[in-house]
Amino acid sequence: MSLSAAAPASEPADTLCFVIVSTCPDAWGGSEELWRGAALHLAQAGHAVHIFKTHVQATHPRIQELRAAGCTLTDLLAWPRPTVLARLSHRVLPARWWPQPLETEQLLSSALQQLQPHLTLFSQGGNLDGVALAQPCAQQGHPYALVVQKATEIFLVYDEGRQAMQQVYQAAQHCFFVSRHNLELTQCQLGQRLPRASVVSNPFNVPFAGELPAPPAEAGYQLACVARLDILDKGQDLLLHVLARPHWRERPLHITFFGSGPQRQGLVEMADFLEVSGQVSFAGQVADVPGIWRTHHALVLASRYEGLPLAMVEAMLCGRPTIAAPAGGIAELLIDDVTGFLAAAPTVDALDEALERAWARRADWPQLGAQAAHHARASVPPDPALDFGRQLLQLAHSLTSISQAISA
Repeated sequence: MSLSAAAPASEPADTLCFVIVSTCPDAWGGSEELWRGAALHLAQAGHAVHIFKTHVQATHPRIQELRAAGCTLTDLLAWPRPTVLARLSHRVLPARWWPQPLETEQLLSSALQQLQPHLTLFSQGGNLDGVALAQPCAQQGHPYALVVQKATEIFLVYDEGRQAMQQVYQAAQHCFFVSRHNLELTQCQLGQRLPRASVVSNPFNVPFAGELPAPPAEAGYQLACVARLDILDKGQDLLLHVLARPHWRERPLHITFFGSGPQRQGLVEMADFLEVSGQVSFAGQVADVPGIWRTHHALVLASRYEGLPLAMVEAMLCGRPTIAAPAGGIAELLIDDVTGFLAAAPTVDALDEALERAWARRADWPQLGAQAAHHARASVPPDPALDFGRQLLQLAHSLTSISQAISA
């Protein structure tokens, strides 16, 4: 089935019902912005949208926004009571590895039986974490789609769960990925082609047009690393090791780490141990993304695993070049020596080499940033969430038409 975001199908008078299931284990995560934007557009168009996620915080601005738009939200872990295994796992395992309690799957399966949605969307932070929740849909014939925000080479489902994962992906009406790399890697991990799959963009938090002027550089060059403080994926430790090399200690270069995460204190202490504390700072989570780029000259990322980092899209739209390793879909958007500098791999040596090339051309950063902005606007849509909502609506319409034709 071919999906087009540019031309939505004509809307029938009846209201369609959508269910969105988010596997994000946090109160809110960047992987949820795409489905959130689509949900708002669908609800505002008069369709019923029912959202199921873990750790629903009633006071969170995103949750309040969705409820104000008419969406219903159900916390998958609030009722029934999570199993003892799940409660213990919350204490000893990183959030990404929390098992979904059996009651969670039962609650969702029961809700789907009652709601009978025209389409259910499972939004996954990776490409494995929604399989258990989507399996009842695959087995019972409920129409559903998957969206994958990241795929990593080091994770491969165990053989005992392999058939279930293959079944869930093959039975999906459509599989959405945020980068071509993630799509191709998932197919390789499945050992199967996904004929009903496409690449979508995530929404961004900066204006689509109008890059920012470059800040002055008399006091030195400011790089921003905008990423969750979690080195397994984001690799901030690699940047600290690069800065610890003698030639970087002598240069007026500073890296500000923006973002929150479970390893902030570990990174602060690592910077102290490597004696680079004067070359870095930790600014925490910042809502004003354009404000970052008013005071920083370029983005630097050392990610080991990615989907397609929103931070890079935002930096490019603001007119800033990127220095990054080719994790996930980064190399699909970053053109080496044109819109930034691409390291050969997420290693200290490779990042050092790319940063050295960038430093040699620091006078050209404003020109590279302008090219980055032009390239980003040619590569991503102005309103990715609206496009995604239209694609979900088109898919639901197509499934409804097929069902009606079969019934007739």
